[in-house]
Amino acid sequence: MSDFPRTPPKQSWTFSNEVNAEIRRAAATGIYDIRGGGSKRRLPHFDDLLFLGASISRYPLEGYREKCATDVWLGTRFAKNPIHLDIPITIAGMSFGALSGPAKEALGRGASAAGTSTTTGDGGMTEEERGHSQNLVYQYLPSRYGMNPDDLRRADAIEIVVGQGAKPGGGGMLLGQKISDRVAMMRNLPKGIDQRSACRHPDWTGPDDLEIKILEIREITNWEKPIYVKVGGARPYYDTALAVKAGADVVVLDGMQGGTAATQDVFIENVGMPILACIPLAVKALQDLGMHRKVQLIVSGGIRTGADVAKAMALGADAVAIGTAALIALGDNDPALEAEYQKLGTTAGAYDDWHEGKDPAGITTQDPELFKRFDPILGGRRLKNYLKVMTLEAQTIARACGKNHLHNLEPEDLCALNIEAAAMAGVPLAGTSWIPGRNSGF
Repeated sequence: MSDFPRTPPKQSWTFSNEVNAEIRRAAATGIYDIRGGGSKRRLPHFDDLLFLGASISRYPLEGYREKCATDVWLGTRFAKNPIHLDIPITIAGMSFGALSGPAKEALGRGASAAGTSTTTGDGGMTEEERGHSQNLVYQYLPSRYGMNPDDLRRADAIEIVVGQGAKPGGGGMLLGQKISDRVAMMRNLPKGIDQRSACRHPDWTGPDDLEIKILEIREITNWEKPIYVKVGGARPYYDTALAVKAGADVVVLDGMQGGTAATQDVFIENVGMPILACIPLAVKALQDLGMHRKVQLIVSGGIRTGADVAKAMALGADAVAIGTAALIALGDNDPALEAEYQKLGTTAGAYDDWHEGKDPAGITTQDPELFKRFDPILGGRRLKNYLKVMTLEAQTIARACGKNHLHNLEPEDLCALNIEAAAMAGVPLAGTSWIPGRNSGF
């Protein structure tokens, strides 16, 4: 043997252990990987932004004596009965089918206790959710599963779903193991058979048809309900402008960190844009049309803390929506269930096989033995507490910036830690006046 030292082994960055494992899995099975959740790759996000608190040039508010309002009106453009929420943090659409009945009930309980709204998701309206939701948004999706005009009228708002952040341009799926008797009845599907939702609405093909559909729904609901249009983060400037032209009261914009019950992993990780890149483009579309704050903008996709809420609103959003974070607040991926996650071949914090219906927390399952573990009253209380903390955090930041309402936060209150975030958010790189792509100032 040579006395010279051997070159240390070096793992390829392109062909990492993770990549190689997926190649082997694909070679062994011949099928693509399906999972839930949103993008897991590192993306520019709200963590890459910082607030510039008040000092001499700005006057802060005293936290214990001076108010900072958090309420928001949604649907003020055309609806006779716009929604007034105490906080600008809403619960995103998550279907009964993807979630258990008790989990849907808990979302309604928690949202109502916090003074906000929740959303049905694909598959129709459950009595548990309607009965415990002070403000319930009814999703109108391409699949039309569970849709009926009576439920449109029972809702407080209607959300026409064109796309979703985790899979813009793609449809949904609910595998057969979660098609229980009740899910099958509500969706008019055979029990135990895999279900694929359409990627586009069957009765319209473009923005002109969307305008007709919005008018149709307004007539069904006597112009009472706010009508939202939800799009995935792909071409947010044009999609927002077209939604406004079609007559939307509210635009919901979902970035690629937004979750899904189940879709292809290759879709989740390679289609769409981070929400940080989407918000300024949507706001610019609204401003160019003279509709900013007249048509409200709700953004979602990776919202976790009150700081995220404040940053989204500083960039121009009127409200945010949370999905994955709400499930975690209910008890999803709890380390207390680590032993059971290990039996499923995963670990707490990484469990994303929601489509298999084996969730030990009883949240993303239709198995009666599993979902009876979940207490909707306790879950609702946990969600309420979480929403309260997020609101308090956002108020703390707003007061530090001298704002007496969360809607008064503005891009001028922000700076970015890196060039990518500065370019996407349209705010200066920290310590400079440089906004990449817009000016050359230092």
